[in-house]
Amino acid sequence: MKFVVDCMLGKLAKWLRMLGFDTLYCPDADDDELVRIAVRDDRILLTRDSRLSDRRMLRNRCVLVELGTTAEQLRQVINKLDIEVTEDLLFTRCTICNSEIVPIAKSEVKDRVPPYVYQTQAEYGYCAACDKIYWRGTHVEHVLSALARI
Repeated sequence: MKFVVDCMLGKLAKWLRMLGFDTLYCPDADDDELVRIAVRDDRILLTRDSRLSDRRMLRNRCVLVELGTTAEQLRQVINKLDIEVTEDLLFTRCTICNSEIVPIAKSEVKDRVPPYVYQTQAEYGYCAACDKIYWRGTHVEHVLSALARI
């Protein structure tokens, strides 16, 4: 499942990426551009704009996200679209740019991560698009805990 998210839902976009969903966040795109992206790329548009969600071209391709915390918004999207969150997809997308994260050898990150991280972590991921290194630190436990509450 692929998403395009409007400017009002940046935190939700980041969470969807953490869950492994291909999620474009387009803070500068106008409504027409968001519709074009959704239709062209077969994406579901997530928006807080009721006028945008009512467009005919978006039938079955748009979710009007209600007010609430990011966790409540995520719960709404998961329930509305009957999404199954699977552990094998978690943390497979860059939270910054949405590119896929690929495994990288520990030896290649030695000078790019803090010494403690290098000593305590065995597996790393790499985003070639934005040159970011990822590892399963304590934030992973926080995310999993938050997901359990949703």
